[in-house]
Amino acid sequence: MPENDHQTRRLRFSVFEVDLNAGELRKHGMKIRIQEQPFQLLATLIEHAGEVVSREDLQKKLWTANTFVDFDHGLNKAVNKIREALGDSAESPRFVETVSRRGYRFLAEVQDADAAFVLRSASATQSHLAAEPPVGVEVVDKPAIAKRHSLSLAWKAVLVLLLVAFVGAWKVRSWKRPSLVIRSLAVLPLESLSSDASQDYFADGMTDELISDLGQISALRVISRTSVMAYKHAHKPLPQIARELNVDAVVEGTVLRSGDQVRITAQLIEAAADKHLWSQSYEGELRNTLALQNQVASAIADQIRINVNPQEQAALKTAKVVEPEAYQSYLKGRFFWNKRTADGLRAALAYFNQAIEEDPKYAQAYSGLADTYALLGDWQYAVMTTKEALPKAKAAAVKALDLDSTLGEAHNSLAFCLDGFDWDLESGGKEFRRAIQLNPGYATAHHWYAWHLALLRRYDEAIEEMKKAQNLDPLSLIIDADFAELLVLAHSYDESIIQSRKAIEMDPNFALAHNQLAQAYLQKHMNEDAVAEFQKAVQLSGGSPTCIANLARAYVASGKRSEAEKLLSDLKKRSTTGYSHASEIAVIYASLGDTDQAMSWLEKGYEERFNPGVLLRPGFDPLRSNPRFQDLASRVGLPR
Repeated sequence: MPENDHQTRRLRFSVFEVDLNAGELRKHGMKIRIQEQPFQLLATLIEHAGEVVSREDLQKKLWTANTFVDFDHGLNKAVNKIREALGDSAESPRFVETVSRRGYRFLAEVQDADAAFVLRSASATQSHLAAEPPVGVEVVDKPAIAKRHSLSLAWKAVLVLLLVAFVGAWKVRSWKRPSLVIRSLAVLPLESLSSDASQDYFADGMTDELISDLGQISALRVISRTSVMAYKHAHKPLPQIARELNVDAVVEGTVLRSGDQVRITAQLIEAAADKHLWSQSYEGELRNTLALQNQVASAIADQIRINVNPQEQAALKTAKVVEPEAYQSYLKGRFFWNKRTADGLRAALAYFNQAIEEDPKYAQAYSGLADTYALLGDWQYAVMTTKEALPKAKAAAVKALDLDSTLGEAHNSLAFCLDGFDWDLESGGKEFRRAIQLNPGYATAHHWYAWHLALLRRYDEAIEEMKKAQNLDPLSLIIDADFAELLVLAHSYDESIIQSRKAIEMDPNFALAHNQLAQAYLQKHMNEDAVAEFQKAVQLSGGSPTCIANLARAYVASGKRSEAEKLLSDLKKRSTTGYSHASEIAVIYASLGDTDQAMSWLEKGYEERFNPGVLLRPGFDPLRSNPRFQDLASRVGLPR
């Protein structure tokens, strides 16, 4: 491309546009921040698209002779800035290729952004040629010109016929070829345009809400928050992200909050081809943010031409109004809840309560409160006792449903309490099914419903539900680990090992994955391997009582009873009111063959309202034929 073309200064490649006069880079019309030096380098590479531009030429053009800098360092840094802006990579470049020991080459096809100018320019050039023949071209006599003109017309006629035939054939093929059907998408983390990093919670909250809105469409698979958040600040090409998440399209965009005003900009992109399909901006008051999000979700549903049933249409069009202060507190609560740490849950509890104080009729705040109490009383966090936490979780879920019976998340939270604390599996099942009906894209509902089915020993159905959860949240470590445990219960040990190793590959420090892998090893009588994995789980979990109890089981299986008894003694010393670790102590006694002590500790756990799922654990297999164990299982709602 000639460098002296001063008229055409807006150039387009892929989904990007470069304005050379203004010094701006835009993606889907949105300006991307890029410093002056990297921009000048990008402009130079674009102007020589397809050619190798040597490092020496770049130095002469961009670093003048009297500039005293480390050129190599400056050039490398500028190229990295370009790749960050374009979402490119040195390993598999789409735009800027490093040519070893030579320089750089711009790979993408570059076009003039202003097609109208191109047509006018071509027309003007033809007129100019007709009026004044170029210098150095011989002028022939008029008969020759007439003959050449006649031949030219004949060739033009042939070309026109060929073009018509080609266009006709293309249209026929287009009519026969089905249009792109988008059945799955990922909402990538929306970017906060605020310079204040403390405002990230707002953009993350917008992402969550948009995922939740779109997740209500049963015909559409929407990737859950856990998986998409792995791509926050990750400069990966969109086709690569689409392959990793197995989706047809992605939504990306920005959020800007200024005072009481909010602007949401979203783009829909066909992922495999990196093709822009739609974009739109929405502005409104902070109190109407939920309505803005509904508009975005509805527009996306229209664009992808997915079937939306009347109930889903009504949900997308429901305009909810919430007090701005309460909404911000709610978003902060979800921000900390999603950290899934003890400290994060404590912070979430405070923010959800604050949101309720600011707007007592805010149903989603009660739903968030219910989810928080549910995890606070879970054995993985053990911030509160089960007796203290789950009744509060249930009360919050019931209140949320009193205010809004269409909240799928609240039905799911209520179901968790009915199963795990009330031991009412029939009512819990109804609530889980209602949650999935209202929000079929909610991965947690499928995840927890799988465990409900496991309690009923309907393992084939449980595995199918867990697969649905995994499909919606493919990067979720906890879903992979729980799937592995479910497969152990179903006696599919080899498949369980595969699931655990998948989770460990994603995060080698994820304690539960090592715990589940060890359980499968133990069931396969690979005792030494089981001991090694349980030891890792204990270390990585900071001494989880469940992991310690499983390690003791492995010691017994390996003939190391003294080591198991030492762990048993340590757990009993850690036992306190409300945190007796009764189930864990019972499972060690069961492995040691002491049935009476095992049943005594299980009765203690019963009094503390343990989750009935603990009785499914393989460590209690030696007790299953015992009448006392069968009676206990019946009392907590498990089928005989």
